[in-house]
Amino acid sequence: MASAVALKKNYRCFQSLQQFYTGGPYAVASDASFIVCACDDTIKVVDSSNSAIRSTIEGDSEPVTALVLSPDDKFVFSSSHSRQIRVWEVSTLKCIRSWKGHEGPVMGMACHSSGGLLATAGADKKVQVWDVDGGFCTHYFKGHKGVVTSLMFHPDPNQLLIFSGGDDSTVRVWDLVKKKCIATLEKHQSTVTSIAISEDGWTLLTAGRDKVVNVWDLHDYSCKTTVLAYEALEAVCTFDAASPFSLCLSAFAQKNGKKISSSSVQFLTVGERGIVRIWNSDGYVAYLVSGVQLNYLSDSYCFKVQDKAVCLFEQKSSDLAVSSEKEEVKRGFTSAMMLPLGQGLLCATADQQFLIYDLDKNVDDGLNLALRKRLIGYNEEIADMKFLGDEEQYLAVATSVEQIRVYDLASMSCSYILTGHSDVIPCIDTCVSASGKTLVVSGSKDNTVRLWEAQSQRCIGVGIGHMGAIGAVAFSKKNRNFCVSGSSHVDLLKKIRFVLTSCIPESYLAVFAWFSDRTLKVWSFDGVSDDAGEASNLKAKAVVAAHDKDINSLAVSPDDSLVCSGSQDRTAAIWRLPDLVSVVVLKGHKRGIWSVEFSPVDHCVITASGDKTIKLWAISDGSCLKTFEGHTSSVMRASFITRGTQFVSCGADGLVKLWTVKTQECLVTYDQHEDKIWALAIGKKTEMLATGGVDAVVNLWHDSTAAEKEEAFRKEEDDVLKGQDLENAVLDRDYTRAVRLAFELRKPHKLFELFSEVIRKPNADIQIEKALRPFDKEEVRLLLEYVREWNTKPKLCHIAQFVLHRLFTILPPTDLVEMKGIGELLEGLIPYSQRHYTRIDRLQRSTYLLDYTLTGMSVIEPEANATEPRNNEDLGESAREEGEDYPEPKDASTRKRKTRKSQDKKQKKSKVAYVSTATISSPA
Repeated sequence: MASAVALKKNYRCFQSLQQFYTGGPYAVASDASFIVCACDDTIKVVDSSNSAIRSTIEGDSEPVTALVLSPDDKFVFSSSHSRQIRVWEVSTLKCIRSWKGHEGPVMGMACHSSGGLLATAGADKKVQVWDVDGGFCTHYFKGHKGVVTSLMFHPDPNQLLIFSGGDDSTVRVWDLVKKKCIATLEKHQSTVTSIAISEDGWTLLTAGRDKVVNVWDLHDYSCKTTVLAYEALEAVCTFDAASPFSLCLSAFAQKNGKKISSSSVQFLTVGERGIVRIWNSDGYVAYLVSGVQLNYLSDSYCFKVQDKAVCLFEQKSSDLAVSSEKEEVKRGFTSAMMLPLGQGLLCATADQQFLIYDLDKNVDDGLNLALRKRLIGYNEEIADMKFLGDEEQYLAVATSVEQIRVYDLASMSCSYILTGHSDVIPCIDTCVSASGKTLVVSGSKDNTVRLWEAQSQRCIGVGIGHMGAIGAVAFSKKNRNFCVSGSSHVDLLKKIRFVLTSCIPESYLAVFAWFSDRTLKVWSFDGVSDDAGEASNLKAKAVVAAHDKDINSLAVSPDDSLVCSGSQDRTAAIWRLPDLVSVVVLKGHKRGIWSVEFSPVDHCVITASGDKTIKLWAISDGSCLKTFEGHTSSVMRASFITRGTQFVSCGADGLVKLWTVKTQECLVTYDQHEDKIWALAIGKKTEMLATGGVDAVVNLWHDSTAAEKEEAFRKEEDDVLKGQDLENAVLDRDYTRAVRLAFELRKPHKLFELFSEVIRKPNADIQIEKALRPFDKEEVRLLLEYVREWNTKPKLCHIAQFVLHRLFTILPPTDLVEMKGIGELLEGLIPYSQRHYTRIDRLQRSTYLLDYTLTGMSVIEPEANATEPRNNEDLGESAREEGEDYPEPKDASTRKRKTRKSQDKKQKKSKVAYVSTATISSPA
């Protein structure tokens, strides 16, 4: 049966989840279709629907500190630690203008609604305004006593005002017409982090890390009210009356018999707690009771300052869902903004996530802020991942954080997060239970094993008992009613050994071996209930001290009778379940084993090791059946596909390899990662691959064998038809079409023959130009590669030079310079062209010596006499033909007659001379 299975010949990477945001500034397009993010020293343009990177703007190798989009989304303004302000064109990704003006890094940017002015705030305590087209400074403002952290133009283009806030706890208002500061707002006690203006343009809101929001009247710049938030705030946002947020709040108020004042300002705040709160600047709300209007201040979620300001809504829990025992670790929101066109609220987090919220319009049970989408900007190092669900449409990813992130493969957005561990999660496994529920098991460095139910997104079981970090977990493959976990050593042991070796003999240290753990545990799911409010405790059915070093990998056999463990002690051990009785130890690797897996059809095990090899072992006697070599570094993962006839491996060299077991042949190697690959997931149904590693990139692969076979068949059919068209075009002397067809068929020899034939035609220049003009840049680049090859051969160089001359005549130099790889092509063309011209020049100079020699031998006459009568003998012959008397030449009787042999020699000499036959005297 296995031999009848069609082998896979190729995989194709069809989708990638790459890092696009490392924290810091970002900007959203006017239609919210894409987000421009700072990613270290580059700028990524990301599709907001599926996290796909549209394009990348390469910076100046310095981290980006500020960026903003122009109102028409055509330009990106950015600055980095180099203090250089750059203007990038989004369509071409080119820097069209740059200048430097600040004495320190630029910390904030704002673009005027007209797009003609750019305001920048720097660490040098200055605010500057620039003319975008000219790149010169129009305004230079000084006044802040610290770093300027926030900046914005007045949204009304008729009011030329700039608002700036700094870490000096002040907000300043700058008038562009008067070119001075017209107001200084001093109410904050800490750094001002965010500024917002109401819809009518006459109310200013400022938020800071002093845990308050100040509401200012822009008529007289007085503080109307101060709202206590009781958390360090990072952003304040207002929304207009027509937004879904405002409409939803109004509907909720009407349902509860309330009326929100039209003069009040509704705004939201986010901060270090990671929750969203919606406020009303005017706390007095009108209640309608039996037709009588009463003034009443709501006490629900209300923080009262001067009898004003009401919290209309507060999230019950944070969607960041980080549970860490370290009190100093706080991961809240770093910024927020309302998306245009009423598309929701966008919040950026400290761990490089974008959360997009919608205010739930279902007001039956009150307001609900629904998380619509979660975009992960940076995954850090990917440790493990597995496909999730019966249809394998989700991917569970474990990274260098204490969360499991579950991605929807359709949108590549993070659907939800499983949180509960207090330390990094290095290993996970998934399965579908007998009841049809999707389960996830995870092992963490907090020494616990957790069982998760994916539909409810909660932990239903916790296994406590390991003394060391969990290095590997594996589900039961058949009954799916238990899991196995393996642990590593206890870090505390080194300290104990260090202390005890100084005073206790080595033989007594065996007492403390128990602390090193490195055990296998079988956890039973009996008693675990999905309906329980709290997680149940998993029971350990069996425990065994398995290895001398860390356990890196576990695998359960398809019939649940065996479990295999791979360790850093260079051995793999097979144990009988459920009692964990040793069956056989597999020895042969020279370094630690990183991966083990049972064959789905045969009684064998495959192991991947740090010694750069993959081995296939027999379970019966532990003998090594086959060894696969090909990786240049440690092999981290190896998994069977195609019913055990093939397997896929990945390693620390960043390579993914497809192998055939029977022939021990590596069919194909893929290089899509830039660093070590830790994780390899294979779908059980689709056999789709997912790879991830240190470069924080997740690549998805699908089997392209059938598609490529069909594509090759279609291409062969098209080539046959195009080949026939090519022959017809040559017969019809349609060289323009013939050149195009030969080029599409990638037949450089036929193309050379066509060019050779065209050159012999009287209108060769026109024909060549007509054939080459429709070529695009990529086709011209490929043609130049052909010309470069022709140009290396003296017999073909004249055709190459002719085509090259016509190409340089048709294409302007600006287009040639923009062509990809043109420098390398020219480097290959120039030396050989110089050699050909040197050879021709040397040949031409050699002909002068030949002319001189032949002239001295009287074989040829000087060119000056070429127009005169050839000699008297010729004149006499012509006179006799006309019947006239012409005297015979005097030396006719004395001229020596030449023999036929001498005449033949002279004829041979005349053939060698490169002169016209008219200049060679005829024999007597």
